[in-house]
Amino acid sequence: MGQLERATEATLARGARLVHAHPRTLASVVALSLACFGAAAYGIAQTAPDASDLPRRLVTEIVAHEDLPSQLEALAGHELQLYRSEQTRAGDGAESLLARMGLVDAEAAAFVRRDPLARKLIEGRAGKLVRAAATPAGQLEELTARYAPANADLAGTHFDRLSITRGADGRFTARITTVPLATSVRLGSGTIRSSLFAASDESGIPDAVAVQMAEAFSVDIDFHRELRRGDTFSVVYETLTADGEPITWNHAAGRMLAAEFVNKGEAYSAVWFKDESGRGGFYGLDGKSKRRAFLASPMEFSRVTSGFAMRMHPILNQWRAHKGVDYGAPSGTPVRAVAQGIVKFAGRQNGYGNVVEVEHGNGKSTLYAHLSRIDVRQGQRIDQGVRVGAVGATGWATGPHLHFEFKVHGEQVNPLAIAKSSEAIELSPAERQRFAGVAQQIRGQLDAALTVGATVAE
Repeated sequence: MGQLERATEATLARGARLVHAHPRTLASVVALSLACFGAAAYGIAQTAPDASDLPRRLVTEIVAHEDLPSQLEALAGHELQLYRSEQTRAGDGAESLLARMGLVDAEAAAFVRRDPLARKLIEGRAGKLVRAAATPAGQLEELTARYAPANADLAGTHFDRLSITRGADGRFTARITTVPLATSVRLGSGTIRSSLFAASDESGIPDAVAVQMAEAFSVDIDFHRELRRGDTFSVVYETLTADGEPITWNHAAGRMLAAEFVNKGEAYSAVWFKDESGRGGFYGLDGKSKRRAFLASPMEFSRVTSGFAMRMHPILNQWRAHKGVDYGAPSGTPVRAVAQGIVKFAGRQNGYGNVVEVEHGNGKSTLYAHLSRIDVRQGQRIDQGVRVGAVGATGWATGPHLHFEFKVHGEQVNPLAIAKSSEAIELSPAERQRFAGVAQQIRGQLDAALTVGATVAE
């Protein structure tokens, strides 16, 4: 063993004897040493250089690019197509419409006036969507107009596209095709300050969607009496487009897909869902149908002019109990049966004018009065929602409106109370599982809709 090894062994032996003789003293020394080391480390960390003071290095590199003249030459060789868009107006002629689009083309105007198909551009209802491609000199190259189809049965699903094209020989041709409408999903929300329609207009939501929303919640909320300032709503709905442009006819809206309405602090939800039979309807997030055995109203959302209460009779000038509900609406507005049943009476009846009365079973019946026309016959079996007639002013009526009564064993009762108390349709267990997935997805969209006025869903 060398001298170094012997010295090391002797040192370790003395250290072991020291630890054995003074264990507490040694532990205190070690703890104090560690504390000092930690303080030193903290001090070092605090005095480290700031990242913003570190040296920076700027690297530059020359990027080769084409010279400016060649870029200008390439741009000059690129053909530019100018498009101008407009909507037709009442009283438009060929020249006035083209001039409003910045087109000065006598040949095109003459063709529109002369050709039977092209003339449809300025015939019929205003509001056609027009898009034209023009030369830099303002001459028409191609014009496309989109508008409601001539076939009224396709108004909610298709549009007519009129195309006017200038050929290589300078001559114009016109053709019309009927094309399916496309849909896109939009989100919207609003706050009630005065009325539902005022709030939906403020949020850019189509009236047709507001009507569907009122329909979906008609049993939960009396929109004529129970709306409160500060009530809120959010809605997910389809908008109809023709070649990517929102249409200006048919209310420009499709199906309301979902909505949430907070009335007097209570939230109500409605989701559009098709059951296993393919029949669609609105359901709450709990899976219960918003549809009842009896609808709350025989018309789509409209103005109630006289409710189920005492009133001054407009003709007799006497206070009388009004045992029905009057709905103000233009003549010709469709009136529907609130439930399935058998037509008990269809004809004229004294002060009620043209009347339809329907029996629904269990002593329940409904009456629709002052109709301008009757669309059912006595003894006919009808389903809920079938058109029974149209609003009018026949009989003792001071203006066009519908007088509606709901009777139980011959006694008039409040129609809304009957609708609220009627049974709801529930989904089967198998359908509930599928509905749960739809409801979960729509819940996220409704939450997103709360943060927007009206926007397109991604």
